[in-house]
Amino acid sequence: MFSSLVANLGAAGKLSRRDAIKHGLMLGAGAGGALAGGPLLAGGHASGGLDFSDPIDNLYAFGKIWASFDKPVIGGFHGLMYARIGDRRMVPVFGYTGTGVLLCKWDDDNNLWIKSRETGYFTDLETGEVLETWYNPFIEREVEVFHFYNDVLVGKIGQEIPQFFFGAEGDSPTLMNEGTVLPDKNGRYPFLLPFEQYGDDLMLSWDYTHEYTNPVTPEGWPRSSTGPRITPSEHFTFVVSRQALEDRDLPSVRFNAGFSRISQFWPFMEMGGTPYANGSLFGRMFSHKGLGGFDDVPPKVLAYIEKHAPEFLTLPDHWELDNSRVETWKAYALDVPPENPDYAWEPSSFKVPTGRGART
Repeated sequence: MFSSLVANLGAAGKLSRRDAIKHGLMLGAGAGGALAGGPLLAGGHASGGLDFSDPIDNLYAFGKIWASFDKPVIGGFHGLMYARIGDRRMVPVFGYTGTGVLLCKWDDDNNLWIKSRETGYFTDLETGEVLETWYNPFIEREVEVFHFYNDVLVGKIGQEIPQFFFGAEGDSPTLMNEGTVLPDKNGRYPFLLPFEQYGDDLMLSWDYTHEYTNPVTPEGWPRSSTGPRITPSEHFTFVVSRQALEDRDLPSVRFNAGFSRISQFWPFMEMGGTPYANGSLFGRMFSHKGLGGFDDVPPKVLAYIEKHAPEFLTLPDHWELDNSRVETWKAYALDVPPENPDYAWEPSSFKVPTGRGART
């Protein structure tokens, strides 16, 4: 989901003007020879272009692809999720769709700040309507669906590849883009992204593969928890116009991406304690972001949000840090009361607009 890209939390800096962003990023530009096709290991540029061997230019490109430097932009994702049990073939179970509103800014230390607000919904395979309940054919029971509402998330990305810290004490962080980023001579991972160019198409992969303690514990949520550990991973493959990306008069660039996800079963499916608890979900989705308006939001999702949670089509002005809802299993544990009445629990102050966890 979109929140996967909000990383390395820190103190927010002051908003920079567009001209200051352009000037500061130009200072990071270098020279080199452009490649006609294949990986951009040290991509060159004409005046005003991008040097893909410079972390600052990579940060600029990343912010411009994923978000916008002047005003919030909204994107959407949509596709299907499949369940796999043991060595049986995968079967489609529901649609998966949602939105992300994003904005970025540059600070005086050449850090990229990204602010987002996100939704995630599960939909009926036949009608495409947002589900409020879902019949689980494995346990032969109707369950209430948990919608994802990740309220304002703010994070900072510096000039090294970010690591995510989820779970509990003792869990290891996740390095983004493991397999496509390489350490320098000091063992650090500079923010150099695995761009590839074919014609004007600039392609970028972005991956993370987590393993951490499940916030939805078997002790508190025996039906919802699939076990003490979870291993969600998400994988994006972006395609953008290099010409548009290198045009520094443009604060944002349109992208299209493939988006896939593999994880344990979502908690709302109530697979815990069943013979299916060790199964997995695979999702394949489209993801795309335009340059303004709601054209990239699936129409039925847009109608649902306009009716139930219109604030999730916007971003507030503030840049106050609050990433308490960045992780979806944690959000479930904050919103949904434990199934074990003796389990100690303190609910989040966030008011869930719809679905399981919504309280009047």
